[in-house]
Formats: sequence, C-alpha cells, structure tokens
Amino acid sequence: MNQFSNGIPREIGGLQNLENLSSRHNKLQGAIPDSMIYMVGLEFLDLSHNNISGIIPKSLEKLLKLKYFNVSVNKLYGEIPSGGPFKKLSSQVFIHSEALCGSSRFSVPPCPTSSKHKSNRKKLLVLFLLLGLAILFVPIIFAFLWIRYRRGKRVPQQADSFSTVTRERISYYELLQATDDLSESNLIGFGSFGSVYKGFLRSGTAIAVKVFNLQLDAAFRSFDTECEVLCSLRHRNLVKFITSCSNLDFKALVLEHMPNGSHEKHLYSHNYFLDIRQRLSIMIDVACALEYLHHGCSSPVIHCDLKLSNVLLDEDMVSHLSDFGISKLLGEDQGDLYTKTLATLGYITPEYGLEGLVSTKCDVYSYGVMLLETFTRRKPNEFEGDLSLKQWVSYSLPDAVMDIVDANLETQMGSRLQKELDVVASVTPHNSGYNIDHDFDALLIPKP
Repeated sequence: MNQFSNGIPREIGGLQNLENLSSRHNKLQGAIPDSMIYMVGLEFLDLSHNNISGIIPKSLEKLLKLKYFNVSVNKLYGEIPSGGPFKKLSSQVFIHSEALCGSSRFSVPPCPTSSKHKSNRKKLLVLFLLLGLAILFVPIIFAFLWIRYRRGKRVPQQADSFSTVTRERISYYELLQATDDLSESNLIGFGSFGSVYKGFLRSGTAIAVKVFNLQLDAAFRSFDTECEVLCSLRHRNLVKFITSCSNLDFKALVLEHMPNGSHEKHLYSHNYFLDIRQRLSIMIDVACALEYLHHGCSSPVIHCDLKLSNVLLDEDMVSHLSDFGISKLLGEDQGDLYTKTLATLGYITPEYGLEGLVSTKCDVYSYGVMLLETFTRRKPNEFEGDLSLKQWVSYSLPDAVMDIVDANLETQMGSRLQKELDVVASVTPHNSGYNIDHDFDALLIPKP
C-alpha cells in the first residue's frame, strides 16, 4: 500500500529464495515479467489493485510452491493458466479483469478456440525449429568426418581446396606505409593483446595488421603462439595468415582482411539483420573449422577462446575463425592439458574455469554457447548469479519457447516460417529414436 509506479523490474527474478511478496494497492504498470519463473521459493504473491496489463505468463505454472496468487483489479487479458498451482486457485483472485478468459471455474468466459489452436501451433513450430537448429551441427560434423575418411584426405591437401596468398617478407616500414603509419582512420578493432589495422599491400591486396602491445608480457607469448599455430593451418573457414613482422620493438601478424567484420557486430547491431539461413550458415562454417582443428591436423588444436567476436565474415558472409593467441596444441599422447590462461567468461566450460583443464571438449562447450547466443541474441555473460544462458534456455523449454527466440527472427519469419522449417528439416536426421535432450546435454556439458 505505497505509491510504487512504473513496471515490475525484470531483476526481481533473481530473488530465488523469497517466499512472500505483496505489492497490492500500488500504481504498478506494465506486464508481469517472465523472470518470475526463477522465484522458485515463492509461496505467496499478491499483485492486486494495480494497473498491471498484458497476459499472465503461462511459465508461472512451474512455481510449484505457489499457494496464493492474486491479480484482481488490474488490466490483464488473455488466457488464465490452468496448470501447476493454478489448479487450486479460486475465481476471487481474478475479479474485475474482464478481458481474462479460460476455465469456467474462474468465472471468466472461455477463450476463442481458433486463437488458442493457432497460438499452440505457432509455439510447436518454433519449438521444432529450435530443437532442429540445436542438433543440426552434430550430423554435419559427422558427415564431414565420413567424407574425409572416404576420400582419405591428408592435411597438406587442404591447401589445394582454396587459393592461398604467397608468403612474402614484409618489412616494418612497408607495414607503416600500408596502414598510413597505423593511423586511427585505419583502426578496425581491439584485441586482448593489441590493435588491428586495415591496410593495402603494394599489390593492392587488402590486409588486416594485428599489432601487439609489447607493454603486456602476455603479448609476447600470444604472438609466438599465433605464429606457431597459424603457420601450420590451412582451411577455408580459418582467417588466412599471410606473414609476420617482428623486431625488438614491434611485433605484428599480417592476415587476410575480412570486410564484413565480426559475427558479433552483425548480430547485435541495429544496422544489420541476419536471417535464419545466414545464422545457420555461419555456425556450420564454425563447426567445419572446429572439425579441422580437432581432427584434421597432425596435432589437434584447441582454440580456447571461441566467441562471436572471433568469428569474422568475408564479402560473401563466409565465416573465418580468428584469434589463436591462447590456443593450445595437443601432443600425440595427450587428451587434455592444463593452462593458466583464461578464456572469455560466459563461454568457459566448468572444467576450464575451475581447474584450468582444457581439451577439445572445451571448444565444443563454447560452440554450444555460441549456437544458443546466435539464435536467442542474448549474451552469455549478461545473466546474474548462478544462472547461465544454457540454463535460461532450458527453463524456457518447451512451454515458453517463444520467449527465448530472438524477437527479430520471429518478426521477420512471418508467413515464411514453414519454409524455414523445411530448410531445417532437409538437413536434420529423420530418426525417431534420436534422443534430443541427451545429445543436447552432451554437447553443452563436457564429461571428464
């Protein structure tokens, strides 16, 4: 009974141990936040006598401890949930909300049947779409492994599948000339250990010059690591290494320039839009790069820092994995190794973050996080407490699947939703025995 106004903050979902919440007789507006699903200890919730609008989230059915729920005298509309704690509620907790509909025991009119079926059908279609996308990369990787096995490809033959830039010696002064003395107008990005500049060689080839900040001790190790790794790698989905330039006061890598920038820039910018096919294509490219690093090299390479900002796009929107500054090479008898160098928070597998133990499974875990981020447009490090992107997605499936899809995708799909589903179906194995939950967890939770 205060004068609280505006909306209920979404952060309220972090109060997981709260048992009683009464905000009745205030001036609260807006919708009931979906984040309340995480208030698993809630037993008493009274939001009556406010100006709350929107629908009652169906996800609240999962609050199994909820014994009292009152939203009377508000501006709510739509169907009243009927499962979970709502089975025992009386009609008195919904009075003076004429726009509500649902079961007759709540003393409200029934909901329009056609609208309900249409909504359920849409949710089912999107659910199948998400599940198909989540497991799509698995058969793709196996397909590439099978093709490689059948053709008996060797690592040196990788260079024959794409054009390579001839290695050449480029001096410090040539790099200065190519980048206009490393001018700010040619600065295209920053990394953990330095800056990246765009430039042009005398031949007209566009290049990206990664200049290391030698004031950082780790920059020397990062330069040596990238030189060692990149010199031995050849794949269409890896950033092409041209040459390096090194002296006592200057160290730089010369790489092929990627004109469309990073996957992260396109996903989160308001000036670009990636549709389902583009996002799917980008993630398949990254999976191909990982398959090569883990299984196509004489010594497996662990990238150790997979994230959207390290996926660069060329003029045809083909993905190229970059930044091998903290990558690790596995010996012939090694399945894993220890490191003190940490990757980016949110993408780190638990074994890596707690023990420093890295293996190829770490990259697979990070790839799973990238996959979820790509189709939800939610950053893995934006969640508070113990909640992760994977947990947030799993809590929303299957009933609240519409809440986790990137809203831009939902808007753009419209009537083309079925066609997009057909695209996914054409590359998804039609195996009724395929255990989606098991394989999805196996992807995101590496086992020791």
